[in-house]
Order: sequence, then structure tokens, then C-alpha cells
Amino acid sequence: MNPAQDCKTKTVLITGASRGIGKAIAEAFARLGYQLILTCHHSQEALALIKEDLEKRYGVKCRIMIGDIGDYSFVEELFSSVDKLDVLINNAGISHIGLLSDMTPAQWHRIIQTNLDSVFYTCKFAVPLMVNRKSGKIINISSVWGSCGASMEVAYSATKGGVNAFTKALAKELAPSNIQVNAVSCGVIDTDMNRCFSTEERKALIDEIPADRFGTPEEVANVVLSLCDTPSYLTGQIITVDGGWI
Repeated sequence: MNPAQDCKTKTVLITGASRGIGKAIAEAFARLGYQLILTCHHSQEALALIKEDLEKRYGVKCRIMIGDIGDYSFVEELFSSVDKLDVLINNAGISHIGLLSDMTPAQWHRIIQTNLDSVFYTCKFAVPLMVNRKSGKIINISSVWGSCGASMEVAYSATKGGVNAFTKALAKELAPSNIQVNAVSCGVIDTDMNRCFSTEERKALIDEIPADRFGTPEEVANVVLSLCDTPSYLTGQIITVDGGWI
């Protein structure tokens, strides 16, 4: 079986796939012929259009589910019809900008559930599928704020630091089963999440980045793909994609 044919027998699950990095990752895997399972929380119409587009252009099968990935019952339902999974991409995430003292417990728990609990839930169901076959890749989308922290983004930074630690620990747990767990730590990527910044704020950010620009979702997607094609000895790594910023 050649590599192209092999990809057509593989399945990838991508959370938060309706836009930005998740959408770019979905297209990158579709281009290789992977079968897709895509989720998002609210954007049913957008995700349906992505499904239609990828199936038409690349001839892949694409299943979509709308729901809260930070809700255990939704993830349980999502995996109820999954009997084989080669790659899991934990991309879903939300941000919160503001003083910690102004943050409500509800806001805190919401970001923890979406950014960190969801990674536990998806891995809880994906790992047995991979262990049974002694094969699999888990890639978590993280942030540079997970390692150095960001003022006014304490909750977001805490979740991404948690994702990094989760990645390293689970990689050790699953290495004997030939399952690789890595994370991609993103700098400023040109997505909707970062379009909250004013023109002046964007320019100030770019001035700090040696690459002199924001990254693109497609660049992150290419790094994710490369992690699916690395030797099995590469695991437990946090790969930083930030244009030399941090």
C-alpha cells in the first residue's frame, strides 16, 4: 500500500474545526485523504459548509458534530460511533482577556472546561482505541502563554500550561504502546481570536516578533502534519511556532 492509499484508511478527529487553525488543519488532512470527524460548539452552518467543501474537493468522508467539547456527555456521544482513530487533534479553545480580580467563577470554569477538561475527555475515549492497535498520534494545540504566562490572560495561560503538562505526562504513559503525544505551542496566529486587537495593538505586537508578522493557520497546520510523520521516538514535546517571538 502506497502512502496515499494508506491515508485513505486513516481517520482524524479535530475539535474546534469551524474556523482558524482547526479549519486549516482539517483541510490539510483532507488533502492527504484522511477521513474526518470535525466538531465545533456553535457554528453549525460554517462546519456544514466545510464538510461539503472538503468532501467535494478531496473525495473524503467527513462527519460533523455540534456541541460543547467541554461537556463529558457530548464527548461520550461523539465517541459512541468511533471504532477506530489514528489521529486526535485537540484544537478547541477560548480566551478571556481581563483582570483576574474581575473574573467570575463561572468565567473561570468555562475556560477551564473548554481548554483543558476537553483534552482529558477526548483522550479518555481516544486512548483505548489507539492502545488496542498499538498506534496513534495525539496533538494538542497550545500557546506560548502556557510556558511564560500573559498579563490579563491568567485563566487562558493556566489552561495552556495545563495542556503542556498533560502532554508531557500522557506521552510517558503511552510511549510503551507506540502512541505519540505532542503539542504545538502557538504564538500570535492571524485568526479571529486575535482580531480583537486594534490596528495599533497589532502593529505593536508585530514589532516584537522577529519574523515581522503574525503566523498563519496554514503554517500551524503544516507543523501538525509534520508531527504525524515523525519517528515514534519524538514524543512528549512542546513545539513552538511563534516566529522567534518568545
